[in-house]
Amino acid sequence: MPTNNDLRLTQTVQKGGCAAKVPAVELRAILKSVRFPPASPNLLVDGAHFDDAAIYQINESMALVQTLDFFTPIVDDPYSFGQVATANALSDVYAMGGRPVTAMAILAVPLATFTNEVTARILQGASDLLREARTDFVGGHSIDDDTLKFGMSVTGMVHPARVWSNQGAKAGDALILTKPLGTGAATAALKRSAVTESDIEDVITSMRTLNNVVDCVEPRLLGAVHAATDITGFGLSGHGMQMAKASQKSLIIELPRVPVFERAPALLQEGFLTKAHRTNKSYTESALRLTGLQPWQELVIHDPQTSGGLLLSVASESAAELLNAIRARFHRAEIIGRVEEAGGESTLTIRA
Repeated sequence: MPTNNDLRLTQTVQKGGCAAKVPAVELRAILKSVRFPPASPNLLVDGAHFDDAAIYQINESMALVQTLDFFTPIVDDPYSFGQVATANALSDVYAMGGRPVTAMAILAVPLATFTNEVTARILQGASDLLREARTDFVGGHSIDDDTLKFGMSVTGMVHPARVWSNQGAKAGDALILTKPLGTGAATAALKRSAVTESDIEDVITSMRTLNNVVDCVEPRLLGAVHAATDITGFGLSGHGMQMAKASQKSLIIELPRVPVFERAPALLQEGFLTKAHRTNKSYTESALRLTGLQPWQELVIHDPQTSGGLLLSVASESAAELLNAIRARFHRAEIIGRVEEAGGESTLTIRA
């Protein structure tokens, strides 16, 4: 059996991280044929707008945030994989304005080929990051499977009046992105042995970073956030389009302001792509308006992010102050654009 020292997790799977998501077009087609039960009046946010988590109101001052996320390995090191998968799952709670309180592991592991040491390191990475997030690790479920998969089912809490969703963007808002783009290209290159983990340490560090914006700013600034979503497998294009449509607004993004990992442009030009680059382009093409983009720039907006940043729609008068506050954690956060009235059709415009 491979040991923790000589096993490369990315070589044990065909697809990794959020790039392995079911493509958005196919997922929507599947969901259209499913008859869901009637929603309770207490269900404040469901999956109708592809939001990041569900919100269920308990009483006047408390609502549950419920989400889960899991995927195949995106990095080679087991400990790092546990941390990235956990940060990615917790991100959905932060994207709703909440704080995670409990987490349960979702683990599928090929027992015939993986040592217990490898699996323990994945769980230890997860446990250590949950400790940082002040979230209780309360158990989980595991199966013996042919392919390694790991993630978390997370419950969080939020005040019902302070819920964020992808539906509340207002005309005049500034758009803030908390992390750079390019994890899809970087990890595709890692899987194909074109780079090492040390070569893309900035990417791995970013993927392990908790998207905890809530604890970075004063409570008064949290009210300036009108909408939020995290940028994951559907890329900046897909998640940005979903915010525009859910809010019935149009988003304008200035690409030179968008933070991008240092190696990403070259890796994209060299062809380190995933299937999601193509499916994300197909998903968004009807609503996407591009002006003056270079070929690699057209690819980076569709790049599937794993544990990517939050996209925040923030009242313009508070945007600079909020950005300054969150840069203590998110050093490369930037104001990347603005929100406008839709004028009859919600679109996402990206300009070079």
